Amino acid sequence: MPDDRERPQYTRYRSRPGLLERLRRGPEPEFHDVGGLRAERRRRRGRAGRKRWTAGRAVRWALGALAAWLALSLVLFLVSAQIEQGKVSDAAKTALDGAGPLPFTPNTILVIGSDARPRGTDEGGANVVGEPSRADTLMLIRTGGFKSARLSIPRDTVVDIPGHGPDKINAAYAIGGPALAITTVERYLGLEVNHLVEVNFDNFPEFVDALGGVDVQLEGCVRAKLDGGDDAGGTTLDLRRGRNHLNGRQALGLARVRVNDCDPGEDDIDRAERQQRILNAIRGRLVSASTFARLPWVSWTAPKAIRTDMSGPTLLALFTAMQLGGNPEPRVLKPSGVATTPGGGSGLVVSEDEKRSEVQRFLD
Repeated sequence: MPDDRERPQYTRYRSRPGLLERLRRGPEPEFHDVGGLRAERRRRRGRAGRKRWTAGRAVRWALGALAAWLALSLVLFLVSAQIEQGKVSDAAKTALDGAGPLPFTPNTILVIGSDARPRGTDEGGANVVGEPSRADTLMLIRTGGFKSARLSIPRDTVVDIPGHGPDKINAAYAIGGPALAITTVERYLGLEVNHLVEVNFDNFPEFVDALGGVDVQLEGCVRAKLDGGDDAGGTTLDLRRGRNHLNGRQALGLARVRVNDCDPGEDDIDRAERQQRILNAIRGRLVSASTFARLPWVSWTAPKAIRTDMSGPTLLALFTAMQLGGNPEPRVLKPSGVATTPGGGSGLVVSEDEKRSEVQRFLD
């Protein structure tokens, strides 16, 4: 058996990488530098694990940004709506009738716009915001269950105001606020009102401006000066027949026009139809691409333009129902004659047949 000392000794060599491999890897760390070797390994792992920018990643990032944009808008809307909901009186909420949930069940909403003006304006015959004022706009909206209808009541229509006798219907709002206005409309037309919307004229222009303005389709030209016109800090309107792009101040002015210098023969029916056209323009703007780019601002200002009994989720359901219900034709109660009010003024009378047929159409 051979002696171990006579066994041959072998030297073990490590081959170096080829030139191309060394160029690709870069300088080799010293074998004794353990920290450097670990750092090199981490660098290589990080380079290997870095994800490439692909179409799929781009889509995921876009969807994430979209979700964040919508979530921000939703939160702003719900907070703003919660603030405004507390401004409706308990008496008005009590006067309303219950109904099924929107957007699946038809609901009737009474929209009231007063003739109050922001402080500092000088339009004759109007009180400032916060003081008793008559209803300048009375409109009923029927929406839900994939249906939609609208019906305006001329403000000078003579009706029986519960507890106060015959008078113009717009006086009910000045006498007893929205609660008496709701009761008066219900008894006059023989229907139930489920929700209330009071237009806040202080904030309405800001809401329209948040939308980027609205495009209103007019059946005829409109010329008027409100609050002394532009030179006096008011609003001057010179609108043509057809499509007109209006900012918030102009949209509010158009809703208020009582005397159209372009057509002095107009009456409250023409005025009510214009108000419904403004509502149509707002509805169409809400689903436009330009509004999506402004969505957080729109979401914050929309509830501030109104006072309503509806919570934020119910308001969202209302907007959904109005979009699903289509674009209804403007309808206005047409008077059949005139009457004298107890105060000596002149008002309008609507026949029972007209009321019955319009209410039936509205509810169907």
